Amino acid sequence: PFAFEQLINVCTCSCLLFDCIYLKATGGGAYKFAELFKERLGVSLDKEDEMDCLVAGANFLLKAIRHEAFTHMEGQKEFVQIDQNDLFPYLLVNIGSGVSIIKVDGDGNFQRVSGTNVGGGTYWGLGKLLTKCKSFDELLELSQRGDNRTIDMLVGDIYGGMDYSKIGLSASTIASSFGKAISENKELEDYSTEDISLSLLRMISYNIGQIAYLNALRFGLKKIFFGGFFIRGHAYTMDTISFAVQFWSQGDAKAMFLRHEGFLGALGAFMSYEKHGLDDLMVHQLVERFPMGAPYVG
Repeated sequence: PFAFEQLINVCTCSCLLFDCIYLKATGGGAYKFAELFKERLGVSLDKEDEMDCLVAGANFLLKAIRHEAFTHMEGQKEFVQIDQNDLFPYLLVNIGSGVSIIKVDGDGNFQRVSGTNVGGGTYWGLGKLLTKCKSFDELLELSQRGDNRTIDMLVGDIYGGMDYSKIGLSASTIASSFGKAISENKELEDYSTEDISLSLLRMISYNIGQIAYLNALRFGLKKIFFGGFFIRGHAYTMDTISFAVQFWSQGDAKAMFLRHEGFLGALGAFMSYEKHGLDDLMVHQLVERFPMGAPYVG
């Protein structure tokens, strides 16, 4: 894989080749690339459970990092004050290739309660097929210039430009993602890649937001945190998820995001060194001395 070859090249050029080094790792890559790490870098991967690491990473960030959580609606970012004594229970929605929805009741106390195979991998896979984009970031950039109304069927398209006010649907509400492609005599190349990317992003983000809220409702939870590398600090992705949660909850719940959303598992794996007696890491003290920051795309 290209990313792994890049890592090998960096390590080789920097003379970072090791002899019998053990490294904490988590996720599917910890299994998929274990032999390559051993053969090419001399590194043995000490595998940690993915869900354990996700939850440990999220709990640490929410407890230890000031201004870690925030809401994002209509382009406006607002930090959320987290009460450490009232953190649990909460819902953690981790959006990677697929989506895992985890009910967190405390440190080391959690349950994966739901999920969906429609996630970041779906967006990237379909987007690549439909737009010929070469990277995930390129696909996101396209969406920022798109107009989904050219391809999505809206309530107003069905009701002659009118709202369906009886059930609370405005004319601008999406009735069917990609729905206009059915009735219009157009081929794929007749639609702009920007519009396709935005329609696809909305379809997947709305679906994730709705499933997340329904699970929060199922367990009576008010706090919903979204993480995972799909979000990528992308303002419109967060706006879309937030809109879905607000819409389906009728304003009763809010989506919250994490500044370090793409690093929960890696951080949890790093934290696991403490379990094995390496207390000299002094993770919490380091956080107080060097507050963590993260890039944000707004």
